[in-house]
Amino acid sequence: MIALDSSVLVAAMVATEAFHAVCRTLVVGEKAGFYGHGISETFSTLTGGRQGFRLRAGVVTTLLEDHFIPRLKVATLTSAEMLRALRESEARGVRGGAVFDYFHLVAARKAKATRFYTLNVAHFRSFHRPGDPEITHP
Repeated sequence: MIALDSSVLVAAMVATEAFHAVCRTLVVGEKAGFYGHGISETFSTLTGGRQGFRLRAGVVTTLLEDHFIPRLKVATLTSAEMLRALRESEARGVRGGAVFDYFHLVAARKAKATRFYTLNVAHFRSFHRPGDPEITHP
């Protein structure tokens, strides 16, 4: 099984993204794991305007609901799982906002993913350890 970062979902949804085709193939291919918090990250990215464009909230919600999220196996973390991950965070060098990326990796590990696809490989490699899914750029 594979798992995807929200950066991959964003690229799959935006035709002008450099890796759009390969990311879209990952999303619509085999059933991929996706951490639930990534839904809000994707929404934030697409509606926030930092990418040089801003989509309407209703458009993004409809796209997610009708075309993308049904193709993904959305994973969640319980509060106990999040706290266990936070206990590991210091040893892994996870601080500040990196915790959000780290939770994506923890959810992928929980789902028994063997590969985790992201457009931000460096963000994840810094706290990757043996037993975690392989961090891969699409």
